[in-house]
Amino acid sequence: MIIDATDLIVGRMGAFAAKKVLLGEKIDIVNCEKAAVSGSRENILAKFSQKRNRKTIRKGPYVSRMPDRFVRRIIRGMLPYKKEKGEKAFDRVMCYMGVPKEFEGKKFETLDSANINKRQTVKFMSINEICKSLGAKL
Repeated sequence: MIIDATDLIVGRMGAFAAKKVLLGEKIDIVNCEKAAVSGSRENILAKFSQKRNRKTIRKGPYVSRMPDRFVRRIIRGMLPYKKEKGEKAFDRVMCYMGVPKEFEGKKFETLDSANINKRQTVKFMSINEICKSLGAKL
């Protein structure tokens, strides 16, 4: 299944993808940079900036700044990735920036339940904007 993430809420799309991969289906998500996170701009940036700026004795956890890896990490949080079934399921999720050549001309699916335009909340921020504010060089 190929999902077009344009104007989709990342949490809802990620929950749908996580359920599908746990059932054994392969999910490819294109246009990850055009997905959105709902909430006010200040709260979103504060949350991800805090994750990035944690100072610990150990190395990590690292927060990726690239939109495709950023979305994949969100989906990983919805899987039992420390168990064998979750690890195998996580391998079946692939996220891409834009549309790769291998998917050109194929039919993309979108999720009506996750569309940001059908929600009453007007406040949202795209993944591209979040990653740029974290320091991504796009």
